[in-house]
Amino acid sequence: MSRLRLSNLSNLSKQRHALVARARSIIFPSSENSVQNEGMLRLERWLTFDTEGKPAEPSLRSALVETFQHFEQTKPPPFAATLSSTVVLDDGTGQPWTVRIDRGKFTLKAGHARDADAVIASDPLTLASIVRGKRSGIEPYLRGRLRVRGNLSLALKLDALFDRRDRPTDRVKPGRVTAAGIDTFYLEAGSGPPVIVLHGLAMTNASMISTVASLAKSRRVIAPDLPGFGDSAKPLRDYDPAFFARWLLAFMDATGVSRASIVGNSMGGRIAIETALVAPHRVEKLALFAASMAFRKNRQAVPLVRLSIPEAGFMPVPVLGLHIRHGLRLLFAQPSRMHEAWYDAAVDEFMRIFKAPRARVAFFKAARQIYLERPFGPQGFWERLTGLSVPALFIWGERDRLVPPSFARHVEQAVPHARSVLIEDCGHFPQIEHPELTNRLVEEFFEQGEAGLPRRVRA
Repeated sequence: MSRLRLSNLSNLSKQRHALVARARSIIFPSSENSVQNEGMLRLERWLTFDTEGKPAEPSLRSALVETFQHFEQTKPPPFAATLSSTVVLDDGTGQPWTVRIDRGKFTLKAGHARDADAVIASDPLTLASIVRGKRSGIEPYLRGRLRVRGNLSLALKLDALFDRRDRPTDRVKPGRVTAAGIDTFYLEAGSGPPVIVLHGLAMTNASMISTVASLAKSRRVIAPDLPGFGDSAKPLRDYDPAFFARWLLAFMDATGVSRASIVGNSMGGRIAIETALVAPHRVEKLALFAASMAFRKNRQAVPLVRLSIPEAGFMPVPVLGLHIRHGLRLLFAQPSRMHEAWYDAAVDEFMRIFKAPRARVAFFKAARQIYLERPFGPQGFWERLTGLSVPALFIWGERDRLVPPSFARHVEQAVPHARSVLIEDCGHFPQIEHPELTNRLVEEFFEQGEAGLPRRVRA
């Protein structure tokens, strides 16, 4: 009798595998495929229980089918209508799934598409929870439990797409506006007092995602890709602070923000300073991470840099991912603090964007402007900085190889009311290397001002 039972169980298992093998793809919205899709949904309900009636392990495929069925009943977010991409989801079980998104239409197929724009990998429970909209993928990504290869911006958009619930106030969603004639991509999360978050040179808003997620618990946070970078347009302009400040004010208008606090890293910090200098009535407070400033020394190469031609970026520029990874590691006090998956995603995103000729020109122009900015004289940066009137927090990395922390004493002389905080054992990206500490400093500054903030802190 026991042999017969085992035989029946074996046959049942074979039937289940055969059904899965035959049902390899599903399309939503269903239209002419409705009969096939309904059969697939019945199969999914069957496969979610084992032969003894117990819930099975988390099924990525079931989660995807449930989500796409949900979109048949309630339309997906409006931005889904603009997506035309292919992504592979891999939960490590040996069966990846390819999702093709074509302006609101979703096709699910077994296997790993070679033309995928992005590959997102994690453990079965984490990935199924994200696809079902039960949790955001940002926290697993920051902790190294979720890996992204290829288009990181697309992965962030999908995180919003999979959120099937009534949107929590702290979940990130993508958007686009035209600001100063420039098509601008941004991420937005939360509600409350507005905060604009600006990334640095050669980066995207993804580099600020930990700060966005933290501040969104009590504020409306908007993190654009700067013009010339990420998924924003890349006009042929002078990428100097004045240009960026004009764009930022127009961006605030386009997103309905009359006055905001601004958080900026590196070049983003310099843009924030410029905006506060030319339009202090639009800026509540500044929180700046290793803000790039006019070099006071080591300006011997200025004549040569002035002769450089950024438009040479229209020519192909060979770049190896290995070199980009090495350069990134130099910007951290302890490179090993960042998991290898983070480096993989950052290098892939840089390489994806740098392939575009206009992106290369924008990068070279912005880098050239940073080095050439005049430090002294009536229109020099350090003379103008004395006119900074809004409350400001400057956070410096003790082991920053790019922006010297010695700038702190010059900032304190120029802006006595500003507070500088030096983070020990920290490089150029405080928000990435020490996110909890950095975000806590910013939140305390926004809530209470500079009172009580330390001048030096150990992570």
